[in-house]
Amino acid sequence: PPALRPPAEPGDKPAQSYIALISTAILSSPEKKLLLSDIYQWIMDKYPYFKNKEKSWRNSVRHNLSLNECFVKAGRSDNGKGHFWAIHPANLDDFAKGDYHRRRARR
Repeated sequence: PPALRPPAEPGDKPAQSYIALISTAILSSPEKKLLLSDIYQWIMDKYPYFKNKEKSWRNSVRHNLSLNECFVKAGRSDNGKGHFWAIHPANLDDFAKGDYHRRRARR
């Protein structure tokens, strides 16, 4: 889907929303959950634009994880430092199909 394509030029800002970037990162993991640091790393690996930017974009990632009900904490990491983040089951099918519109989780 077009939402998953990297930007035209490696240094260009991606057109995707933070919800799309985060959920694509989570869906790319075998366990369908990632630590915050792994989400950051995935974004920087796929979109070099973020490697050269100030770290303020990370605030946007944290903001989206904590304020959007489509993301849920999925247990603590093995070392006890941080939580895994996953996609709420009610949103999993939509995100897997590339529909990243912001919505409330249907609990």
